[in-house]
Amino acid sequence: MTGVRHDLVVPTREPKYKKVLESLASDIRGGKYKPGQKLPSESALIQQFGTSRITVGHALRELTQRGMIRRVAGSGSFVKIDSPQGDDLLFGLLIPNLGETEIFGPICQGMAAARPATPHALLWGQTDSTAADKGEQALRLCRQFITHKVAGVFFAPLELDAAKDRINQEIAARLDAAGIPVVLLDHDVVSFPQRSGHDLIGVDNRRAAYLATEHLLELGCRRIGFVGLSGAAPTVEARIAGYREALFSHDAAVDLVLVQRLPAITPAAVRAMLNATRAKAFVCANDRTAGTLMQVLLELGLRIPQDIRIVGMDDVEYASLLPVPLTTIHQPCREIGEAAVEAMVERIAHPGLPARDILLDCQLVVRKSSGA
Repeated sequence: MTGVRHDLVVPTREPKYKKVLESLASDIRGGKYKPGQKLPSESALIQQFGTSRITVGHALRELTQRGMIRRVAGSGSFVKIDSPQGDDLLFGLLIPNLGETEIFGPICQGMAAARPATPHALLWGQTDSTAADKGEQALRLCRQFITHKVAGVFFAPLELDAAKDRINQEIAARLDAAGIPVVLLDHDVVSFPQRSGHDLIGVDNRRAAYLATEHLLELGCRRIGFVGLSGAAPTVEARIAGYREALFSHDAAVDLVLVQRLPAITPAAVRAMLNATRAKAFVCANDRTAGTLMQVLLELGLRIPQDIRIVGMDDVEYASLLPVPLTTIHQPCREIGEAAVEAMVERIAHPGLPARDILLDCQLVVRKSSGA
């Protein structure tokens, strides 16, 4: 009879991915990789550990499940940032043109009033709208948000600044490198029709301008100009595209001179614009431009809408209080703020989602300035 030995123990081989997993977890706990820092690429980890892509991928998935890292499609893996508010998420507000662009006040009110399922708090990034170095202020706030380890940043990119493109893209790149999700408000960090890799909340600017232009066309206007300030946000380019589409669709004059980008709306600039365009109606890039244009036209002795018709964009609070109540496109600003918070919470929960344009509906509000 053959005896059975009970003193033999067959060692169990540890799965290959465990070595990678525990090494990375130890480095994260020990501070080699700090919160928000990007881990080496999968290719670098394969070379470092002398293993396969499947093994590295398994280790990264388990680190994600443990809540130690977050993986962003197309960007890599980042050490998870622990919110200083415990279970609450702390979000940063980075809005350099707050106080100059009227829509951001009500957008922020909507964000503050939003009640998503996940508790959150807002960290207001204070800037001086009268300062000449708004770009440097914005970069400084970006660095502060990274230091505070915020869970996400709501960013309304800088506009009307010579260095805006460089600064906006640098801010987005720094936040990306820190692993901090970004939700853009109103416009992108790149010019239309380009698109960055961040969620964008706003309205369909092409449709908005189409509606504004179509309204004037339906009133019998055939030579319609578009006026905005030079150096404005990419939304203006999208609005110009919608304005031109409406002209094409209605067989109206499409002339390059009809699109005017002015450095400032002064009596001299407006006289030159009227002489160059011979337009009898104008779609304005926003309500501030429309209000300033209206004031100058009245100073020049022109009547609105009898001599010149005007349509604005945004429907800010003072639009109905102008000397001639302004026909404009209404932006649902508070709802944009609420949608931005929902998008941020969803982005944090599902970092691998593709970048989204979340566009809310806009409506034409008819008042006296268009002569309807």
